[in-house]
Amino acid sequence: MAKSPSSGTKGKKIKWSNLYSFSCFMPNTNIDPDVTTDEQPLIGQQGFSRVVFCNESQLHKVEKSFKYPSNYISTTKYNLVSYLPKALFEQFRRVANFYFLLAAVLSMTTSVAPVKPISLVAPLVFVVGISMLKEAVEDWYRFLQDINVNSRTVKVHKGDGLFVDKAWKKLSVGDVVKVSKNEYFPSDLLLLSSSYEDGICYVETMNLDGETNLKVKRCLEATQSLEIDTDFGEFKATVRCEDPNPNLYTFVGNLTLESHSYPLGPSQLLLRDSKLRNTDHVYGVVVFTGPDTKVVRNSTASPSKRSLIERKMDKVIYVLFSLLVLISLIVSIGSAVVTESEMVKWWYLDLQESDPDPLFNPKSPLSSGLLHFVGALILYGYLIPISLYVSIEVVKVLQALLINKDAEMYDEVTDKSVEAQTSNLNEELGQVEIILSDKTGTLTCNQMEFRKCSIEGILYGGDVNEVDLAASQRMNIDVERYGFSLDGSASIGQSFEIFEFSLEDAGTEMAVLGHENVTGNSKISSSWEQSVIKSFNFRDDRLMNKMWMHNSNVNGMIMFFRVMALCHTGIPIEENGSDKLKYEAESPEEVAFLIASQEFGFKFCRRSQSVMVVQELDPSSGSEVEREYKLLNLLEFSSSRKRMSVIVRNEDGQIFLLCKGADNIIFDRLGEHGRKHQHTTSLHISNFAEDGLRTLAFAYRRIEETQYEEWNTMFSKAKETMGPQRDELLESASEMIENNLILVGAVAVEDKLQKGVPECIDKLAQAGLKIWLLTGDKKETAVNVGFACSLLRHDMKQFHLSLSKEAEASSQVKAMKVEILHQIEDSYQMICDKIHKDVPFALVIDGKALEIALGSDMKAQFLQLAVNCSSVICCRVSPKQKALITKSVKEFTGKTTLAIGDGANDVGMIQEADIGVGISGMEGMQAVMASDFSMPQFRFLERLLIVHGHWCYHRIAKMILYFVYKNIVFGLTLFYYEVYTNFTGGVLYDDWSMAMFNVLLTSLPVIALGILEQDVSAQVCLKFPALYKQGQRNICFSWNRIIGWILNGALASLFIFVINLYALSPYAFKEQGQVADIADFGAITYTCVIWTVNCQIALIITHFTWIQHFFVWGSILCWYIFLYFYSALPPEYSQEVFHLLTEAIGPSPLYWNVTMLVVVVSLLPYFLHLVVQRLFNPTDDQVIQEMKHLRKDTKENEMWVKEQHNSKRITQIGFSARVDAKISSLREQLHQKKTLVDTL
Repeated sequence: MAKSPSSGTKGKKIKWSNLYSFSCFMPNTNIDPDVTTDEQPLIGQQGFSRVVFCNESQLHKVEKSFKYPSNYISTTKYNLVSYLPKALFEQFRRVANFYFLLAAVLSMTTSVAPVKPISLVAPLVFVVGISMLKEAVEDWYRFLQDINVNSRTVKVHKGDGLFVDKAWKKLSVGDVVKVSKNEYFPSDLLLLSSSYEDGICYVETMNLDGETNLKVKRCLEATQSLEIDTDFGEFKATVRCEDPNPNLYTFVGNLTLESHSYPLGPSQLLLRDSKLRNTDHVYGVVVFTGPDTKVVRNSTASPSKRSLIERKMDKVIYVLFSLLVLISLIVSIGSAVVTESEMVKWWYLDLQESDPDPLFNPKSPLSSGLLHFVGALILYGYLIPISLYVSIEVVKVLQALLINKDAEMYDEVTDKSVEAQTSNLNEELGQVEIILSDKTGTLTCNQMEFRKCSIEGILYGGDVNEVDLAASQRMNIDVERYGFSLDGSASIGQSFEIFEFSLEDAGTEMAVLGHENVTGNSKISSSWEQSVIKSFNFRDDRLMNKMWMHNSNVNGMIMFFRVMALCHTGIPIEENGSDKLKYEAESPEEVAFLIASQEFGFKFCRRSQSVMVVQELDPSSGSEVEREYKLLNLLEFSSSRKRMSVIVRNEDGQIFLLCKGADNIIFDRLGEHGRKHQHTTSLHISNFAEDGLRTLAFAYRRIEETQYEEWNTMFSKAKETMGPQRDELLESASEMIENNLILVGAVAVEDKLQKGVPECIDKLAQAGLKIWLLTGDKKETAVNVGFACSLLRHDMKQFHLSLSKEAEASSQVKAMKVEILHQIEDSYQMICDKIHKDVPFALVIDGKALEIALGSDMKAQFLQLAVNCSSVICCRVSPKQKALITKSVKEFTGKTTLAIGDGANDVGMIQEADIGVGISGMEGMQAVMASDFSMPQFRFLERLLIVHGHWCYHRIAKMILYFVYKNIVFGLTLFYYEVYTNFTGGVLYDDWSMAMFNVLLTSLPVIALGILEQDVSAQVCLKFPALYKQGQRNICFSWNRIIGWILNGALASLFIFVINLYALSPYAFKEQGQVADIADFGAITYTCVIWTVNCQIALIITHFTWIQHFFVWGSILCWYIFLYFYSALPPEYSQEVFHLLTEAIGPSPLYWNVTMLVVVVSLLPYFLHLVVQRLFNPTDDQVIQEMKHLRKDTKENEMWVKEQHNSKRITQIGFSARVDAKISSLREQLHQKKTLVDTL
């Protein structure tokens, strides 16, 4: 039995280079060292000046011209030097903070401030300090994640053949490292040798480009003899290569070893964050470190993101600042006029003295007015809610903690939960309109499962998919027994099995159309009692447990299983304590095929350089037989060939070519007698693809000995040819032998989606979000996944933008642009055509076409087409292109974007999007470290957006509006008092009372509102996803609402001041008959303000807990407690409020009556507006609130379900949309069948 590549000696291992045929796997060291490629003369010139001294890293520390950056990677926004200036800039670009900075400076540099400087400086320092501390803490967590990555270890050559563990961050250019199987490469390495004899290794680049297929890298022949650690004791070489750049797929350089120069290419470069697979170990020399590595060059600096609401809040501050300036102008002009015309008559002011007060100088009213203007700007600063920012900061941090602690977003498998990396964007989660998602590791698990197959026209494993099942349940049809609804081919076939199925389907059909009930077939397993096998999820009793041997087409099945067991590059690995083998291969599909063939009785046991051994089931005896096949040739798979073939000789001397590949490629190469089952197989493949499964067709042919010898001679000459014509000769030779094939069947494997992905996408689509799929994988794979996760459906019109082979071969940019522009215009014209107004559209574009489409001259046309499509899939895109797409979509649409990915290749788009989400999966932490939110599974995005996003948006919007309201109420009472006192600059309230307003007496209720408010419960959010559209439309923070709350505040403040003035002025207030003085009037007015604003927030809150009650009513109580203790202080501290509560206002019934009257009248306008609005124009959440309050969700469940159905957005993507499309298709088929039955 074969051993794994990690066991045994080198002499026993396979030389893969002898099997592979095409140039990407062939040694490039056979080229004469004196002969250089076209790019080799560039070495040493600008852009190609890097010099690496292999195994002599100390030279790079000594020689100044050869010093390169360390391997330390940082994703933080700040460092010790930049923290203070950058953080201060972040804080003072907020309008309110900048205003209060100016006010504080003015208060310290002039004498016109009506309040002490400390009362302005202290709040500013507190607010800015808290915000900067929060930024520092969040960046500290990023720093800790950086430490985790930088502290990973790798074995580094210390000297004399000794390798020791060394942290990644301490690596230097020139270090020789040893990387073991399943480890990440710590930097960009030049491959020197591997555990394979011919120096190849397998690399997984999913973290870089999203591709799941393993890449084969191969070292130079000159260095592949460095087999063990001690061989590096005397190793010295020099590498001259290109300078650092972001191109992942190019590398130019040469290696000078023992006076010989050898050219280097991309096949010798191992990129940082890719992983070594299927190879025991490799040796490499560090070429690029840290910021010079290609993956880091593809990333961008951590941006500073601000939410849409926060940016709009700045505009609100501008409005309030304009109001402040207007009020200050009124005060200054009024003061100047009164000083000049009236105050001079007031003899008791003595304004005619030689040294008059500059604030009231009748000789210079203009200067007095200007001074009053400055004083008013400082005094009425309460209109600008400086505490709003720090309150929001505190609330957002606590919101993030609640998100982190949500048990519904915890994944038991990975023991991880959703985490907010920053709390700045909580409310932005409720306004997302476009999601840009990676595929591999984000939507899929990178795990292939064998699901279905078609053998000689018969479908196996045809279990009902979820779409068919959901459609049948809604139509009350047993679709599992209604054959035509699955593939439309139940009546087509040549064998007994299909005939039997068609009879049963006919019976089912009669039952569906109103006739007697019949029992369905039992060929497809109704229960799956076998143990779960990784990569094998197949259910059909006709093939399992050796039952296939009793079918009528045994010979076809044998050939089908042999293609599966022999046409691959896999390696069997012994499984301890089990008779089942594990396999390693270049792609997960091959692993799935090998496991499936093993389950069907064709176990691939071992292979040598030229022999493959398969343990087969012999149908004649029913026993297992071990058969050897001599491997003559291997024509490997490539993206251009889209097929793979092996030529083998069996024990009887017969030669067979076994081929697998894309169905269109295989069908084109079928012989005249090999197309017997092409039509049926094609139908099955179409249905496989509609279910989102990857498909491959299997075919074979028998080759005569003389024909093979003749072909092999020509093929061998082609392999030995050097130069650019080699690939053409090999392709021509393969075309000659890969024809006249006999189609034997097709297979379908599932790129297994992560748990809950289709359901999550369906719910997000109902919430009004568009989803774009960005992947580095090939187009066929991306489209299959699009179907699997319901981004595509069978009745959707697909636009495929790609370059033709002729345009691509010509390499003429103008011709490429013309072709892509023509495709874009034709596609957009079809969308605009009224005939297709109800047809859903999808756009599929590859990387080369995307590069042209995003050019400045046609970007607008492309994006116009893309945003009008229901679904967009971009394949073969580079990390830079992902970031560029995200940026372009964000700028073109102006809508909130969210990017989600799991690998280093997703960092660019995660940082570029308004919100970046990293999947904390198995592929490193780069995406998580660069993200704003991290989560273990894509499915948690549903709850994060639809529940927490919706809540946070409502909470922050209500917070800001309430802050504006309460500051307007408080600030305008000061203004009214100034007008009433003829612009004398008097202050109505005590200094300490003013300081306590935002700090103690109104802060806690609004913080509780921002943390705990829920307009509807989480369950209701998920049942009514259309509620999410309130955030997309920004209903809760529209200018209408903002202006409405400003007017509400102005009206409330007017009622408070006027009622108090006219209630207290003419009447005796104290027992001795005195009227209320300024201290009494100020305290009573202040009491009314506290009661009004706290009762107002009680009207806003829809989800009361004991915490809200405690804070709202406790804040009012705190005013009385504060006033009691403050007024009890000695007069030198309490001044005019000495014993104010106990001796002046407290004993007066008028005080309590006026307070009650003022609160009722001040809140009446809002209450009336609320009643009218709820009666005649209720919002969706208000309707649901009333239904929940009246318990219509339980008492009148039908009404609740109807409302729930009506609230769902009619979508064109998602599981529900696919079910609707399937139901439409089923109904059409039913109508056709019923018409046919009625005519019989």
